[in-house]
Amino acid sequence: MVDRDRVRLAPPAWLVTGLRPQPAPIPWAAVARASVALSAPLAVGFATGRPEYGALVSMGALSGVIGDTADAYRMRIFNIAVPQLFGAVGVTVGTLVYGGGWTAVAVLTLVALVSGMISSIGAVASVSGLLLLLNAVIGAGLPLPQPWWTAPLLLSLGGLVVLALALLGWPLRGGMPERSAVAGTYRAVADLLEAADSDTATYDERRQAVTQSLNTSYDLVLARRTRDHGRNPALVRLLAQLNAVIPVVEAAPAAHQRGRPLPEPIPAAVRALADAVERGRTGPPGPDLAPPRTPTERAVDDALRHAATVVHEADPDPDNVDDRLGRPAALRIRARRTARNVLLSEASWRYGLRLALCIGLAQALVSLVVLDRSYWVALTVTFVLKPDFGSVFSRAVARGLGTAAGLVVAAAVLAEVERGWWDVPVMMVLAALIPAFSAKGYAFQTAAITPVILLLSDLLNRQGTALLRPRLVDSLIGCAIALVAGYLLWPESWHTRIGDRLADSVGAAARYVELSFATDGDVERGERARARRRLYRDLSAVRSEFQRALTEPPPTGTRAAAWWPLAVAVERIADATTAARVRVTHGAEPPESEEVASVARELRELADGLRSSKELYTVQADLSGDERSVLAPLRHEVAAARAIASAPR
Repeated sequence: MVDRDRVRLAPPAWLVTGLRPQPAPIPWAAVARASVALSAPLAVGFATGRPEYGALVSMGALSGVIGDTADAYRMRIFNIAVPQLFGAVGVTVGTLVYGGGWTAVAVLTLVALVSGMISSIGAVASVSGLLLLLNAVIGAGLPLPQPWWTAPLLLSLGGLVVLALALLGWPLRGGMPERSAVAGTYRAVADLLEAADSDTATYDERRQAVTQSLNTSYDLVLARRTRDHGRNPALVRLLAQLNAVIPVVEAAPAAHQRGRPLPEPIPAAVRALADAVERGRTGPPGPDLAPPRTPTERAVDDALRHAATVVHEADPDPDNVDDRLGRPAALRIRARRTARNVLLSEASWRYGLRLALCIGLAQALVSLVVLDRSYWVALTVTFVLKPDFGSVFSRAVARGLGTAAGLVVAAAVLAEVERGWWDVPVMMVLAALIPAFSAKGYAFQTAAITPVILLLSDLLNRQGTALLRPRLVDSLIGCAIALVAGYLLWPESWHTRIGDRLADSVGAAARYVELSFATDGDVERGERARARRRLYRDLSAVRSEFQRALTEPPPTGTRAAAWWPLAVAVERIADATTAARVRVTHGAEPPESEEVASVARELRELADGLRSSKELYTVQADLSGDERSVLAPLRHEVAAARAIASAPR
């Protein structure tokens, strides 16, 4: 009875999942930058007799710290500088409507619509939209220094301080982030090869790590190549090295299917190549490997020797470097395409309208009801209602709990620390916690940011511990508005679209099967590799969508858990296809075209069924065939996927 009561009193699994700290390493460089960037402006402000100016610069630095998530230096410019520009526009608009009553409500609602729509473009645009709305709310709710351009200038200066600190190492480490990313991919591949004979769960985990590492590396390298257009020899070499590891990745599923460990020198040789990539070494290409004994070992050996040749090659030919995923279009073309997609996208308008509705309600409420520090209501709505940052429901819960925890720390600081120079060392400690805690989850990030915001607000308003109660009350009101008007009233937010995303991936898997066994004359150069990379990238995105959905309360979370085995089955289908292609390349008998067409047809029927039903459904699969065929393991995986789709729920 006691155990049963204990289970009944335990928090639900979906809530525990959303609040559990993530096992992420502490970014020590970001910790140091945050500590300096937020405390130094305060010191300058006290030294010049303008502590309020120092507080505004620190607020701008806080936005830069939150957006400082990129590794490559060029990407840091976009991740920090572009959102700061939007933030400056936002605080300017907010300052112009400060005290404007219903005019301010209308303007902030329009800003929320624009913010929500541009957030659908990508990660940088999402942060830019966030700062646009946040700073507009701050400008409309706080009496900022005059003239009107003072606050935008000071906030932008804070962001530039973070950017300057982030770029300090560029002259000495200009290409290091890209090299480190590619070297990290090689090391992830070595871990995958070591897991060739491991249990399926371990192998799947390491394959996911390889997929994520490949995505990151290609994003960094191709982002630079978009601007350099292949004229940078170091960049060309990095791209060639990244492409060279793809055949090794493709050989890994064949090694896993074999069920026996690869010789130890093979993963060790891949790690040696990783060290060579990171240090920029060239030299004799041949790894010291024993002659391969099986077709699988021959596939791994050939791929590894090719990778070694490319890694140790001093000057690869730019004309022989295939981008695999395709070169990005010119900037003006991508900008025009993005603008058209935003204006015509139903999802973009839906999210923009949801955010505008919630901000409009928040501003209307604080215009009708007197609340201390009322602008915190809209700020909370803005932070919580970010579906691209995770589950809205879980973020609302995490925001409330994180705010409560942060208020405990803030109460001690505001009550015990005298305002003045003591604020500088206190800020150094509190600011350092932001990047350290942000890696652990949203609740932890909120707990770290809350005392920093309250300390800066006190420097602007001198209210001390009187800030604590309004902060908690306004945050809870903002969470309630986001939950009701931004979540419960929109069925799409609590009816997950995992089935549609998964169906698209199954359709892509069918196309990948066809390309994998088409004759070379029928396949454009690089098309097969690009199809494989797109499929694994899509599957990685689906996995992320599942992780978000699992933190939702029922029925969304329970439905996602029911679909999860099918998502894993689709990943195994992709692996089985890759393994079969590798075996054909190294001497196995190619499958008959009818067998390939049958597998692709079964996958497309499964995809169509997933799109037409919100629940898993009963299907009939006809996948009999020669067990000696190279496609036999793939047929088994497809049959398993369709059996999972037929299982009662």
